[in-house]
Amino acid sequence: MTTTADRPPVRRATPTGAAQRLEPLAERLLGGGLPVRVRMWDGSEAGPEDAPTVHVRSRRALRRLLWEPGELGLAEAYITGEIDLDEDLGDGLRAMRRAMDERGLTPPAPSLADRLRAAGTALRLGAVGPRPPVPAARAGLRGALHSKARDRAAISHHYDLSNAFYALLLDETMAYSCGYWTSGAPGYGPADAQRDKLELICRKLGLRPGARLLDIGCGWGSLTLHAAQHHGVRVTAVTLAAEQAAYVRGQVTARGLEELVEVLNIDYRDIAERPETRGTYDAVSTIEMGEHVGDAEYPAFTRILHDSLRPRGRVLVQQMSRGANAPGGGAFIESYIAPDMHMRPVGETVGLLEGAGLEVRDVEALREHYVLTVDAWRRTLEERWAEFTALVGEETARVWRLYLVGGALAFEERRMGVDQILCVRPDRAGDAGMEPTRRDWYGSSAGDR
Repeated sequence: MTTTADRPPVRRATPTGAAQRLEPLAERLLGGGLPVRVRMWDGSEAGPEDAPTVHVRSRRALRRLLWEPGELGLAEAYITGEIDLDEDLGDGLRAMRRAMDERGLTPPAPSLADRLRAAGTALRLGAVGPRPPVPAARAGLRGALHSKARDRAAISHHYDLSNAFYALLLDETMAYSCGYWTSGAPGYGPADAQRDKLELICRKLGLRPGARLLDIGCGWGSLTLHAAQHHGVRVTAVTLAAEQAAYVRGQVTARGLEELVEVLNIDYRDIAERPETRGTYDAVSTIEMGEHVGDAEYPAFTRILHDSLRPRGRVLVQQMSRGANAPGGGAFIESYIAPDMHMRPVGETVGLLEGAGLEVRDVEALREHYVLTVDAWRRTLEERWAEFTALVGEETARVWRLYLVGGALAFEERRMGVDQILCVRPDRAGDAGMEPTRRDWYGSSAGDR
């Protein structure tokens, strides 16, 4: 008679959930072990236990990646809530990138065989089906690249989200560009950094009462209003965004600056068609607008900058750049945030400005300043999350979380930069009318007060 003690132990099958089925495929595509812990909709997990945990909440996330493999598919799965991180998004992305670098892993570039294998795995997991709906926040531009109509639609997609949204995100200056952080003292914050940036630009441009400034891509008027109110400058402010133009006009009236500020809701190319603008401005500013111009169109843009200036007039370009071996915005940024944007290494922009007849006199890198600026916007987004979702919806709020977190990392890791490039249009004799030193630029600031 055989007793229970005499029977051989029963061998139980190793659990094979969705995570275990997907792990070999992911490792093949990455060229090594998973850099993150993955928790699937069925509760199964795979990957290092001490790594950030990516929660795949539904089969639809896999279906989305089959239809849209790569960065855009992952971003859209996050936007829709099909994928999430248990940790802070910034900490999680930073840890993932570090793990991939340390292990020498590469972003997936699936071959046809890989795609067929992925489709077979997805079929066994019940994840095959029609293409999931594209999130409503994705831009759907039509028409010729950088035509006036398409550029207006691209600008409207981002900047006409609503003045209420940007008023919630930004500080009271409404400056939507890199600040200039001159102090780490308690009480010094984003608004101080923006005012210091605006004052630095005015000093670099040598603005004096009565001078004429052309502010191309004026945004919500932070520089326009600062130059007019604090330096007595006559400003022509140009923006393609209707919401911005309405806001700036309202501020001009509220501050009693009607005699100093003119606001034009036009394309920058229309400036060249206004004879009163040719060679008449003492200074031209364009703050983080050049990224929207386009590669082929940039030489014509620099000629407008040059031709708008009187001899010995100055132009300041504050513009984002990309690393020499880094991509520009990427599929997510270009689909959801800044359609048709183009970034280049800063040296190439300097060459294009010089090619238009301008003399480049100073280049100041502000990359680390943008990390601080974007982090301040991201903190506001998180602290006021309920207000943002009530205003624009959960998906759009998640678009902006991903955008701000990813942007801060790109500047932190030197994949993107931002620079102030100061140029002058010398007169026929070669006289630039510039001070011999930079001494007057870096005086009292909000950080000194």
